[in-house]
Amino acid sequence: MTLSLPMATEILPADDGEAEGCVQCQRGSKLVLFVTGKCHWGCDYCPLSDNRKETPDMFANERRCTTWNEVIEEGRAMRATGTGITGGDPLMDAEKSLEAVRQLKSAFGAEHHIHLYTSIPFNVSLAADFGSAGLDEIRFHLLDGTLNKYLPVIEACSAVGIDVGVELPCEPDKESQLFALLDELDASPVNFLNLNELEITVGNQENMDVRGFNLSGGITAAAEGSAELALRLKEASKDMDFHLKFCSARYKDAGQLRARFRRRGQANLRPYEVLSKDDTIVFGAIPTSLADASDDVEELQHEFGIADGWIRYDAHHQRIELPISLAEELAEELQVPVHLIEVHPTHDRLEVGLVHLNSYR
Repeated sequence: MTLSLPMATEILPADDGEAEGCVQCQRGSKLVLFVTGKCHWGCDYCPLSDNRKETPDMFANERRCTTWNEVIEEGRAMRATGTGITGGDPLMDAEKSLEAVRQLKSAFGAEHHIHLYTSIPFNVSLAADFGSAGLDEIRFHLLDGTLNKYLPVIEACSAVGIDVGVELPCEPDKESQLFALLDELDASPVNFLNLNELEITVGNQENMDVRGFNLSGGITAAAEGSAELALRLKEASKDMDFHLKFCSARYKDAGQLRARFRRRGQANLRPYEVLSKDDTIVFGAIPTSLADASDDVEELQHEFGIADGWIRYDAHHQRIELPISLAEELAEELQVPVHLIEVHPTHDRLEVGLVHLNSYR
C-alpha cells in the first residue's frame, strides 16, 4: 500500500517587506550554519536535539565541520546564496560568529546574504564589528517578550546598516504580551517580526505538557492555537511600520527543508542518479565484493555499453552503483541481488531506503 501525504513543498512568493533571509530560506538557497550548541537560557520550548545541545561543535547543514574550508565546501555543494547563523546562541561564541561572517563573505562575495539569530542583548560595541564584517541581518529572540533591554543594541545594529528583526515562537498563552509587543515594535527601528508556529517535539514535549499545550492535529508538530493567534497578530499589524511574517511548522519542515534538500540534490547528482518526487536521490545497486568489483564493472560496461561516469563502485558499501532503469532490466536476468537505493542529498548521503528488485537476497 502506498500512502501519500499532503506536503507544503512549493516555494511561496515573498510578501512586500519580507526579510531577505526569509526569501532565500524559502528558496532553499541558504546554508544553515550552526556555530555552537551553547546557550544558557534553557527555554522550555527549545526544539534542539540532545546531540546538539551545549556542544561546541559546528555544523554546516547536516555536516559536522571542524574547519572553515569544510563549511565553505558545503556552501558550494548547495550553491548557497546566503547563510543563516544559528545555535544554541551564536553570541555565546561571538568571535567564532564574527569569523564565520568574515570567512563566508571572503569565500562567496559581498552579495552572499548572512543573517544571525541571538537572544543576547550584547554589548553595543559588537554591532560595529558585525557591521564591518558584513553581517546583513540580525534577528533578536526577546527572552522577556519586550524590547526594553534590547533597544540599545537594536539601535546600534540599525545605525551600522544591519537589517534588524525580531523572531519568536507564537506561544498561545502569551497573547496579551504579543499584542503589546506590536506597539513597541511599531515605535522602534525593527523592520520585521517573524512568528514561528510553536512546535511540540521530542525535546520539549514534557515541558509543553506542563503548560497544557496539545498538538493541533494532522501531520504536524504544531501546538494547538499557535497559528490562529499568529494570524490575528498579523491582521492587527497590517498598518504598522514593520512586516509581520508567520511561518507554519508544516511549511518550515516540509517546505524550506525540502527546498534545501532539492537544491543540494540537483547540484550534486551523479550521472546515474535521479532525484525522486520526495527530493531523495535514487539509483540502482548490485552488491559486489572488492575482489570482484573491477571485473564485474568492466563486464557490465562491455555488455551494456555503459559510459564512464554512469557506473561506479562504492567500496564503503561494497556495491556497484548504476542507473535505476538498467538495474530494473538486470534484475530479471541476474542470479544475484539487485537493489534500488534511496539516500538523502546530504553530505553523508544517509540511506533511507532499500528495495529488492528481484528475489535474491
